[in-house]
Amino acid sequence: MKITDLYKAAISIGIEMDPRGEDEVKAYLKNSRKKYDAMTEKEKKYFDEDNLFNPYSDSRINHDSGKEIKSVLVGIDVEVGELVLTDRLIEKGVKIDAVIAHHPSGLGSAGFNDVMNMQSDIFNKFGVNISVAEDMIGKRITEVSERFMPANHYRATDAAKLLDISMMNMHTPCDNCVVTHLQDRFDNEKPKTVSDIMDMLYEEPEYSGFAIKSSPPVILTGSKNRRVNRVFVDMTGGTEGPKEVYKQLADSGVDTIVGMHFSGDHKKAIQEAQLNCVIAGHISSDSLGINVMLDKMMKKLGNFKVYEASGFMRCERNKKKK
Repeated sequence: MKITDLYKAAISIGIEMDPRGEDEVKAYLKNSRKKYDAMTEKEKKYFDEDNLFNPYSDSRINHDSGKEIKSVLVGIDVEVGELVLTDRLIEKGVKIDAVIAHHPSGLGSAGFNDVMNMQSDIFNKFGVNISVAEDMIGKRITEVSERFMPANHYRATDAAKLLDISMMNMHTPCDNCVVTHLQDRFDNEKPKTVSDIMDMLYEEPEYSGFAIKSSPPVILTGSKNRRVNRVFVDMTGGTEGPKEVYKQLADSGVDTIVGMHFSGDHKKAIQEAQLNCVIAGHISSDSLGINVMLDKMMKKLGNFKVYEASGFMRCERNKKKK
């Protein structure tokens, strides 16, 4: 297989696991094609044509060496250091054919804020008026875009090209995997208290594994005895959404948020909305999403060896029982 095969599989799985549902994603892609067809030739010159099949602007191939891939190094954050590490390991005889990052860099980082639009559809699924959701997320996208605008996005991409190491990142597709995995569990198993949610998280090997490393799930607001009726898993869509949404979610019947991380301002807004909130953990949740993704990729493409790096913890869920 080549890096393009891994990339296209990741996008396909991301769409399958998208909390908006495949119909919404297909409608988004259809609209992208309509906009592209209406562009002038000059406008098309600056259009990223991957947007015609890939709805996740934060997930891209950084460099394609053209090599066949039988083993990959996977990390949460891959920067120049991780690429030099990969090159050093190759020099020492470790067979690594490509690097897969979770967090975006290069083109994926430069277009990072575009993927946040999906949050309005997710909020709408949980009862927030779509016009209200779009207004709130529009303001938040502007805020995030302005913050990331000065970043040096292409450092790692340039290093991958110079070292001729195939590299890609898969951000929102993996976040979709962890959201759908956990949301399905909560919807089906129906935890009655915050304590039940904590117990369910500890049943996932990533959360129990990182708890041993002193990074356990934490109750941010509420208490373990607080009752739970409707859980919202808030872990996809690029980054934290608008803090104003929590009051809207509470009004629509959500009583508990499970997320990767929240800023101080977001915590205050969650408290004011009187919601329970559990921080499952950032790197542990990223690892869970990547693991679900890798398991599904191997079912599509066949097995490949995975080397863990940059905080990633590999936990396989589709191992055949002996």
